[in-house]
Amino acid sequence: MTSLQLYTDITSLERQAYQYFIKGNYNQAANYYEQAIEAEPEVKYHYWNLGLMFLLQGQEAEAQTTWMLGMAEGEPEQVDQCTFELMEVLRTESERRESLADYALAWAIRQHMREISPTNLNNLLHLIELFIKLETFTGDELTSLAVIELIRSEPIVDIELLLRLLESILNYAPLHPSVLDFAEAIVTHVNEPKYFINILVPATIKIANTMRQPKIAARLIELGLRLEPNNTEILRHLIAFYLNAGDYSQGIETAKLCCSLSNILVDRIFATHLLQRGFMNVPGYWQEACAAAKLQDSLLMSLIEEQPTNFEPGRVLRLFNANYFAPYIGDEPKKYREIQNQVAHLCQINVQEYDQEKVRRYKQRTLRGGIKPIKIGYLSHCLFRHSVGWLARWVFQHHDRDRFQIYAYFINYKQVNDPLQEWYLQNATQSYKGGIYSEDIAEKIYQDEIDILIDLDSITLDVSCEIMALKPAPVQVTWLGWDASGVPTVDYFIADPYVLPESAQEYYQEKIWRLPQTYIAVDGFEVGVPTLRRDSLDIPSDAIVYLSAQRGFKRHPDTARLQMKIIKEVTNSYFLIKGLGDAEAVQKFFMQLAEEEGVPCDRLRFLPLDHSEAVHRANLAIADVILDTYPYNGATTTLETLWMGIPLVTRVGQQFAARNSYTMMINAGITEGIAWTDEEYLEWGVRLGKDKALRDKIACQLKASRQTAPLWNAKQFTREMEKAYEQMWQRM
Repeated sequence: MTSLQLYTDITSLERQAYQYFIKGNYNQAANYYEQAIEAEPEVKYHYWNLGLMFLLQGQEAEAQTTWMLGMAEGEPEQVDQCTFELMEVLRTESERRESLADYALAWAIRQHMREISPTNLNNLLHLIELFIKLETFTGDELTSLAVIELIRSEPIVDIELLLRLLESILNYAPLHPSVLDFAEAIVTHVNEPKYFINILVPATIKIANTMRQPKIAARLIELGLRLEPNNTEILRHLIAFYLNAGDYSQGIETAKLCCSLSNILVDRIFATHLLQRGFMNVPGYWQEACAAAKLQDSLLMSLIEEQPTNFEPGRVLRLFNANYFAPYIGDEPKKYREIQNQVAHLCQINVQEYDQEKVRRYKQRTLRGGIKPIKIGYLSHCLFRHSVGWLARWVFQHHDRDRFQIYAYFINYKQVNDPLQEWYLQNATQSYKGGIYSEDIAEKIYQDEIDILIDLDSITLDVSCEIMALKPAPVQVTWLGWDASGVPTVDYFIADPYVLPESAQEYYQEKIWRLPQTYIAVDGFEVGVPTLRRDSLDIPSDAIVYLSAQRGFKRHPDTARLQMKIIKEVTNSYFLIKGLGDAEAVQKFFMQLAEEEGVPCDRLRFLPLDHSEAVHRANLAIADVILDTYPYNGATTTLETLWMGIPLVTRVGQQFAARNSYTMMINAGITEGIAWTDEEYLEWGVRLGKDKALRDKIACQLKASRQTAPLWNAKQFTREMEKAYEQMWQRM
């Protein structure tokens, strides 16, 4: 046989083998490759392909034997070349299988490649990708396959593959301890920081907010600062992560840096907002918080004067809640509402400018007319174990499902085990597990043909405000979660005769819709087993115990000083202090006030947070009197206090936040403890501490009120809400 004839026969064998291979007839393909080996034993590719055919038939031992035959009797250089060729054959087939979504077989091939070349980094990275696609990735593979060490030691890596894999891992198993080491190893190979940062930012937002792990999010996004130390976007997120994790000093220092680097007005406004947030969590920074508030007023006024209409979407979003802390600083609703309304109006103009097509479609919707039932959409990021979640559930429970369909729109649906979140899912007609993108949620609301959209968040969340600004529903209402947002597309703000003064409409953009008695009612609260005892706190059994359980935002020095004066005036009294915030700073703050007012510091007790809301409510019973905060009252904490039958001292102001406890006490049938001045606050605090008979009378009244008071009749309240919804709809 001539060499030409032999070549022709070999190519014919290869061609026929390939055709059977593509058709999936691996046995027949193997026969042809065996013939090719007999005809041309020195050609290694025949061995590689024959072994592959065995592997595809599940004959792994035969495959390995065939490959070993192809490797036999070669010099080291030849063995290296053979290994390279075999790896290429297997890689090509693995990629083909992956393109066919045959991930299991692609994974099996990659595993054999790993046995042939255990330290081939690219193969190991692809192997991990396949673990993820097969949903079998645990995170341990990053260490068991030694990829982190290889990334650190290899001078040249496929950075695109690394970044793609990082993004996949952060989506699939971001909380595994090895993920941070993996990301850190990648940093040294990054040449284009923006690609790395663009992966980190959305992933860490999800980790911090959806998974509620801000410490892990902070450590990850800190890696971005190694590449761009002055990146203000990273700094803004990092500040929020630090503060959410309780690392207030780090949050404040980072916020100061962010402020110094922010040159654009909008960025300066948001950086100042974050700085305020840090200061407000640490009572010892009150003067700095006030200075930041004054600066923020000035910056917002400059913004209002400029009236810019060309913001990037992300920058507009940050403006909605830039004035959030004003009600915590002082009780000046006219001033605050004027600024808030103008900023919100400017935000809406910009939102509608960059999303004109969507706004136009929403305006052209065809109303459903008299069709019943009315579709009510509730929008919130707090439909879980949160104050809003605990309170709004009663309306969900009592809604008349013959007259109303109830839709729940979760913003940033939490990927955690939360029974209350699951309860909302089960008790809505339909639920939407939204993320953090307003456009997606607004479009869903529009497609669902919601008639009345109820925003439960207001400016506690910028995403909520942006959704309302897009106007996805014909009637839009703010209720429960906070004061009104001032967004012009919100039609109504639900209140009652007490929570806002009669003159309030003068400075509200929204139409104030006053329910006849109360703007909130509950049927009660779950109460657990108490974990606090007086003897364990070294408090005498005959002592008078005062309690304040509020977050650091609400610790206004003037009110805290009044509380110290009350403790001083009531002999044998003790003050229990509990709440979110910098625990060490809160303790130092109250200790200093106590010394200034002549109160022995051993009469103060600082309590950690309870492990559940039910236990917190049970532990309220240790107190004889609860001292409320001002100018920002308690809300859920007030309801819990009244439900537990404990006297409360509150200071009433003019703004919504300064009248929550007032309306709740009135609607529970209690007036004792309502103060209209600082002097009255002090007087009530002392009187209730000294007058046991009065405390007992209030406790009896509160216990009896559970059967008669509007505050504890959530079913009747829901009927009033439904009546309001029907009237709102009729006015369309």
